Amino acid sequence: MKRKHFCLFRVCALSLVLCLILGLAACSSGAETRPPDEKPDTGAVVNGDGTPADPAKSDDGTPGDPGSIDGPDRPVETKAPEFYYDGKSSDGAYGANGGSPAEPAAPGAGEGAGTAELGEGGEGRTDSDPPIGLDDPVAPEPSYNPGEALKLTAAEWNDNANWPFFTNLVNAGTISFPAFGIDPRNRIEVLVTDEAETPLENQSVTLLGENGEALWTARTDKAGAAFLFWAEGQTPDRVVCGGAEAAVRAEEPSGDPQGGSVMRPLDRVVLRIASAAPARNGLQVMFIVDTTGSMSDEIAFLQKDFSAIAERAGGDGIQWSVSFYRDEGDDYVTRHNPFTSDVAEIQRKLNAEYADGGGDEPEAVAQVLRECLSERSDWEPAAAKLAFLIFDAPPHQGKDAELRAAIQSAAEKGVRLIPVVASNANRDTELFGRALAICTNGTYVFLTDDSGVGESHLEPIVGDYTVELLQDLIVKIIDRYLP
Repeated sequence: MKRKHFCLFRVCALSLVLCLILGLAACSSGAETRPPDEKPDTGAVVNGDGTPADPAKSDDGTPGDPGSIDGPDRPVETKAPEFYYDGKSSDGAYGANGGSPAEPAAPGAGEGAGTAELGEGGEGRTDSDPPIGLDDPVAPEPSYNPGEALKLTAAEWNDNANWPFFTNLVNAGTISFPAFGIDPRNRIEVLVTDEAETPLENQSVTLLGENGEALWTARTDKAGAAFLFWAEGQTPDRVVCGGAEAAVRAEEPSGDPQGGSVMRPLDRVVLRIASAAPARNGLQVMFIVDTTGSMSDEIAFLQKDFSAIAERAGGDGIQWSVSFYRDEGDDYVTRHNPFTSDVAEIQRKLNAEYADGGGDEPEAVAQVLRECLSERSDWEPAAAKLAFLIFDAPPHQGKDAELRAAIQSAAEKGVRLIPVVASNANRDTELFGRALAICTNGTYVFLTDDSGVGESHLEPIVGDYTVELLQDLIVKIIDRYLP
């Protein structure tokens, strides 16, 4: 009986000890282990002795970053990137801090990043396309809202509409021509009407020399006007259009005591024709864009504002095209796209481009104008035609003949060139742009400093002008040339 009680006592004691051991093990496994000297995390920062730390000082008492807390587990403060244009902070710019204005930083990769990649011939790529190589160019993803206008400011000046002002500048030696082979000084204006004196549009008018050779051909605008030019050493004789012709030289006294006379070209000639060519039908608008490293602002403008321009200017009623150029030695020299009424397609082509290359001042202007104006076959004969040349640098020297042929081809087809001169352009670039506009019956557009975007813009040698948003000005010009 005593042995029985003793056994029961031993069993109970062993059970109690076992329970205690198991309980201690459970408590030990659920506890957080720390190095012996580390203080518990109470949500406050403490020194090594457990006293509260001064966040403006490091552990040794020296001044630290007042906005930071020292320690291996301190949270890292993150900041949204600021965006810039050419090194300036500006709303709507692309490229994050740490990149270069001429080479915007690409956005971080990740799901939904949507980075546009360049494929063969500038085609945009999709997720189903094969991956590109590490050395292939990748367009930075725009970080702006495409529906928000980029506030580039600009103005225009039309030398043909202010011809006495222009000739006074030339006669005074303030400006001089030719500019890269383009000479607008010797000009005759021809007004073409029907027999009721109604101006006729889209009529082909040719200036003939004294030997019957064709010196210049152009098409009339809405007002029935065409501007014809001849070079130094050529002698203009008459103009012809639709079976009618008129002399362009008039006799006047020379002031010679012998009573002689001289022949001088007339400033303006009126031609009345009985049979007119068909009026214009439709409008084609091309943007020819310099995409070298200094053109990031202007490329971003087109990427942001093109869709709004297309919507405001008539939408599907216009055919659009974009051509891009850089220079020899860059990843491409020229890149062309056909005309289309699909605004989204043009927007996609624009979004795939970015500023890169160049490096010296002259660019492949002569080549892109030759290819766009002389060699393209998709300009519609009956359509009104505009070509916006957006650039900031002149062509290479030695391209005069190529440039003259391209501009004469534009005038003959009725393509109105609208030079848009960007920041950092010099006087030679201004005069070259003005010569292009004069010889094709276009208008000269120049960006201004009023926007505060980009580098400084050259003040042109012109009369009074009105500054407005570039988007508004482009829409106004397109509407002006609509049939």
